[in-house]
Amino acid sequence: MEDVLRSLGFLCLGSRMKRIGEQLQADTQRVLDRLDVRIQSSQYPLLAALDRLGPLPVGELAQSLDVAQPGVTRSVALLAELGLVEVRPSDDDQRRRIVSLSRNGRRLVDQAKRDVWPSIENAVADLCADLSGPLLGQLAAIEDRLAATPLDRRAENAKVAAS
Repeated sequence: MEDVLRSLGFLCLGSRMKRIGEQLQADTQRVLDRLDVRIQSSQYPLLAALDRLGPLPVGELAQSLDVAQPGVTRSVALLAELGLVEVRPSDDDQRRRIVSLSRNGRRLVDQAKRDVWPSIENAVADLCADLSGPLLGQLAAIEDRLAATPLDRRAENAKVAAS
C-alpha cells in the first residue's frame, strides 16, 4: 500500500517527523519495559533536565524542554506520585513550585545513565549513521531502517556488542 505521507513529501513533513518520533518513543518504551522501568519514555527528558540543571520551578523546567507548561505540570504530578520527584513551594514565592529529583529519582536517573541511555543513544546513532543527501531521502532511510530493525532491537544489539 502507498505510504501517503512519504508520497506527499514536504507537504506532510511535520506529520512524517511526528510519525518517526512516535516510533522512536514506542521502541524506546519497549527497551524500558524489558528493564521493568515504570515510567514512560516521554518522561525521561524531564528527569534528564532535573539531573543536568538541578531543582527548577515548573515554568523553567518547561522552558528547558521547550514544551508547554500544562504538560510538564501533569508529568511532574505523575512523577511525584511515583516518588521520583519532589515538589516544594519556592522560598521567595509560595506560588512557584520547585521540582527536584527525589532519592528514588536520582537512583533511576543514575541507572538510566549507566544502563539505558547509552544503548538508546547508540541505537539512534546507528540508525542515523551515514545519512546524507536531501532531507526527504534521509527521512525515508530512517523509516526504512526502523522498519527493518526497530530501535529496541538496535539498542539490544548495541548492548550486546558493548559487552
